[in-house]
Amino acid sequence: MSDTTASDLAGVLTPEGFKLLNHLWRSGDYATVDTLKLAERLRTEGYEPAVVNSVLTQLKLRTAAETKFGPFVDQMIFTEAGLQQATSLQVAAHHARRFARAGVDEVIDLGAGLGADSLAIAGLDIAVTAVEIDETTAAATTINLMPFPHAKVEVADAAEWVQYNPVPEHTSRGYWLDPARRKTLSSGTVRIFDPEAFSPPLSFVEDLADVGYTLGVKLGPAIAHDVIPDTAEAQWVSLHGSVVEATLWFNMAQRSDVRRAALVIHPSGAAELTSSTDFGQSPRVPVTGIEGATGYLYEPDGAIIRAGLVTDLMVEQFMDDDPTNAALGRQLDEHIAYFCSDIYHETPFASGYRILEVLPYKIKTLRRYLKEHNVTRLDIKKRGVDVSPEELRRTLMQGLNTKKPGAGAHMTLVLTRVGDARYAIVVQPI
Repeated sequence: MSDTTASDLAGVLTPEGFKLLNHLWRSGDYATVDTLKLAERLRTEGYEPAVVNSVLTQLKLRTAAETKFGPFVDQMIFTEAGLQQATSLQVAAHHARRFARAGVDEVIDLGAGLGADSLAIAGLDIAVTAVEIDETTAAATTINLMPFPHAKVEVADAAEWVQYNPVPEHTSRGYWLDPARRKTLSSGTVRIFDPEAFSPPLSFVEDLADVGYTLGVKLGPAIAHDVIPDTAEAQWVSLHGSVVEATLWFNMAQRSDVRRAALVIHPSGAAELTSSTDFGQSPRVPVTGIEGATGYLYEPDGAIIRAGLVTDLMVEQFMDDDPTNAALGRQLDEHIAYFCSDIYHETPFASGYRILEVLPYKIKTLRRYLKEHNVTRLDIKKRGVDVSPEELRRTLMQGLNTKKPGAGAHMTLVLTRVGDARYAIVVQPI
């Protein structure tokens, strides 16, 4: 998908185009009408082709944006790349509350994109300046922040803006950064993993933190623990089951008793697990091998795993702070994030499964088992096993009667490695 250009956006930046966009969006008629017929009708009514094309593109992008921005899309415009990279407002609200608790007078949003974080910060009545180097994106951001008189947009490079805009006297300033972590090639964009290749680089963030600014920076969830500065609080964020970011907080934005954290956001609310210890210093728990695969199996949320909090979770919520009680919590393999317990404990930080049977990971054995149990629908989860669940599902279900899935059994297999051996654990989701 090609990104939105200035000419693509121009039509909807006119008063006529923006009014038409909002009329069609609020009426909802566009969703039930063929796009080509709608375009033809609008041109017949006298709208310029550039306006029509721009408006129809924005209708499509607003529809896609509803999951991230909810009702706020009613007054927003988007670029394709900007929408893909934008922070969900549910997550941005947590960022904004950090700055509110820190008591800053203003926040500079460096690399603001479409302004999701700026919008959340401005919504808490904090002055915000959204700095964005791409002019097309900045034009969209200007529209998106129009409802807030204390929000403004500037087109500039993040590092240069900081250099030429010193903090006004008697002003407490915070910085929020979302560095570019992709590089554009002729074949598309590729992800960058070296923090010093980000734009701006992680060293720039550390320099700002050393000055003492209230500071937060959004990074990819795969950031390596060994590149995280010792002076930062690291928080991984999971939204509806997907890990969306790792955020580093410095100075007044960080918590003195938290080194690493996992924030898990569900439709019903949010929960957080924290630790004051450094990476690699989690409590040790019993490791039993495959013999411990009885009772219940738990799959921690990805944010828990990324933050290295698996055994912290076990001890705090399953083992009554007794890390030696194998009945209450045990790992099958210390390098695999699954763990088991004799008790069922509901937690927002992990999905629980009742263990039904443990099988060796052999194709013939598994096919025979599925046939014997009349399985017509199969879910596969895996960790520590190099296999494609989709391809394995096709292999295992080949030749089985899946035409009437309601008449057969629905089974879930958890593939895992214990030592050098591989197993398929038959489970029932709870």
